[in-house]
Amino acid sequence: MLRAGIVGLPNVGKSTLFNAVTRTRKAEAANYPFCTIDPNVGMVTVPDARLAVLQKIAKTNVLIPAAIEFVDIAGLVKGASQGEGLGNKFLSHIREVDAIVQVVRCFEDADIHHVSGTVDPVRDIEVINTELMLADFDTVSRRRERVSKDVKRGDKTAVAEEAVLAKLEEALGKGKPALIVDLTPEERAVAATFYLLSDKPTLFACNVREGELSHADANPYVKKVQEYVNTHLSCEAVVISAQLESDLVDLSPEEALEFLKELGVDESGVGALIRATYHLLGLRTYFTAGEKEVRAWTIHAGDTAPKAAGVIHSDFERGFIKAETVAYDDLVRCGSIAAARSEGLYRMEGKDYVVADGDVMLFKFAV
Repeated sequence: MLRAGIVGLPNVGKSTLFNAVTRTRKAEAANYPFCTIDPNVGMVTVPDARLAVLQKIAKTNVLIPAAIEFVDIAGLVKGASQGEGLGNKFLSHIREVDAIVQVVRCFEDADIHHVSGTVDPVRDIEVINTELMLADFDTVSRRRERVSKDVKRGDKTAVAEEAVLAKLEEALGKGKPALIVDLTPEERAVAATFYLLSDKPTLFACNVREGELSHADANPYVKKVQEYVNTHLSCEAVVISAQLESDLVDLSPEEALEFLKELGVDESGVGALIRATYHLLGLRTYFTAGEKEVRAWTIHAGDTAPKAAGVIHSDFERGFIKAETVAYDDLVRCGSIAAARSEGLYRMEGKDYVVADGDVMLFKFAV
């Protein structure tokens, strides 16, 4: 299962957010640096309104949503790449996740200590990204030294690797994260083998006060973050109130919804954050729907029908024959599989079919 790591400076709301997305109290959230040392890991279900709609069509009581893992990682400080704070330990924990959710503080509160003394989310982003890039620069430099002998011998693999390393080293030296370096698909595949920290897909979570959630677009800190990440990092920024979301954990879904409405908010920010992270990881969903259950299955964008079948069981992929498929929107409009079939919307797809997000599928296989 793919993992998203929640990172940020100390005391920006990482552990509080982790408790909210995992609906637990697993992570200690305290007003002092490094209250998190060892990373906390939690399974998170992906909110998807389509499941309830399919439940009515399939007439079943069992719903099984998709899930991903979130990891609460200790706060980073300036100098981490040289061992400051939790230093190398922190960086090794980031290396083990597949994507990064970087929490940035976008609120003033004299009672909550900020490690830098003042609130400046863009500065905070640059502190963290600089540490990641410094660690990557060291990784790339050392790797170039190791392959240099093979390059001199004319080894084709080493030559190709050296070319990518040279581009990365130049960019990192100029303060550009590996994620936005202009590489061909082939070069990007080579770069992936280096497991660079600044090459991980990243999402920014702007943490605001409870009362600011309904009009967060007017928050000057949020505006600065959105402008910065769009201009310099080509990333997405979402708005959450970690403390509010953590408080909602103790309420029933109905009570939580009512509370959010009183604040002028239609949906929990955590739901949007989880879905954005799911897509950030390159994940998509297809469904199976029958009287026994309606279930969301997780695949990677671009997966073919046999790959999707293999998520259920390896035998499904090995013995794949065909996939009976209907698009979610078509099924909902028709109201049943039978009606979709009569309108010619229920299709038979073969091994080359690329599964679309929301497809409702039934696989035929023989082993």
